[in-house]
Amino acid sequence: MNWADRIGRRIKLRDLHILLAVEQCGSMARAAERLGISQPVVSKVVADLEHMMGVRLLDRDRKGAEPTAYGRALLARGLAAFHELRQGVKDVEFLLNPTAGEIRIGATEPMLAGLVPEIVDRLTRKYPRIYCRVTQVATLLHHYEGLLEREVDVLIGRVPQPQDAANDSTDVEVLFSEPILVAGGINSRWVRRRRIDLAELVDEPWILPPPDTLVGRLLVDLFRARGLQVPSKGVIGGLQMNDSLLATGRYLGVYSRSLLQLKSRRWGIKALSVELPPQNSAVGIVTLKRRTLNPVAALFIEGARATVKSLRLDFDMPRYSNSRLDVRSG
Repeated sequence: MNWADRIGRRIKLRDLHILLAVEQCGSMARAAERLGISQPVVSKVVADLEHMMGVRLLDRDRKGAEPTAYGRALLARGLAAFHELRQGVKDVEFLLNPTAGEIRIGATEPMLAGLVPEIVDRLTRKYPRIYCRVTQVATLLHHYEGLLEREVDVLIGRVPQPQDAANDSTDVEVLFSEPILVAGGINSRWVRRRRIDLAELVDEPWILPPPDTLVGRLLVDLFRARGLQVPSKGVIGGLQMNDSLLATGRYLGVYSRSLLQLKSRRWGIKALSVELPPQNSAVGIVTLKRRTLNPVAALFIEGARATVKSLRLDFDMPRYSNSRLDVRSG
């Protein structure tokens, strides 16, 4: 298929927009109503696209229309084109005013509770016209599809080790080492102990991270490294439950080192003197490989580096500081 003759001069973004509307609405009639055009116009655009491509893009029946495998492939690339064009408009706006713009950040729950607010506060103080749109993401790689779909510009959170990655569709810049620590409320009887063996805590009530998260896996690895069973007494929950339950003095929990450094006094919690096996875990920023960052995203990453350095989080860096990971692995 010759691009210049058959597609380059004939395919239009408007045509892809109409095809996308049909896919979203489930019928040509509803797509026409949404777009404010007639159904024959929609039918002709789809027919012309199918003739141009030489394949059927939509399956039609009395119930409506849905994309074929060919249609889904074309729409996937068309969505990427729309996202890139939208980003291009934003880049032009930023060049006209380099102190304004939008950054879409995906962050894990511990980062939202600790480091990300620090970065955002410093960034928006320096550039008050920057708008930050922040979304919580899970810590498993297959939940990072929002980056591939261009729904977020950057991801920040705990990153897996390089051997867990299948290929290099993304770039990962490791910011700092991030072990997990055992913590308790300031009223806990364990807080006063200067040295605690992990085996002593197995039968205590715990607030455990979900087992399908990276933190959950790290906790399992820590207990198994000592030949211990993971605690079965307590609850499984997120950070929102931790501070309330730890305040009772009965429960134990695990926190990232950076979060304890930033929030332990405010939340009335304290790291316990537990001897833990060595850990190899880090926090990093994930971006798409071979995609030029928009200027505001670049400012955010620069601000993240500066914040980490000023808070002295970047000591004891892991050895895989320039890793490349694939968000679709895992």
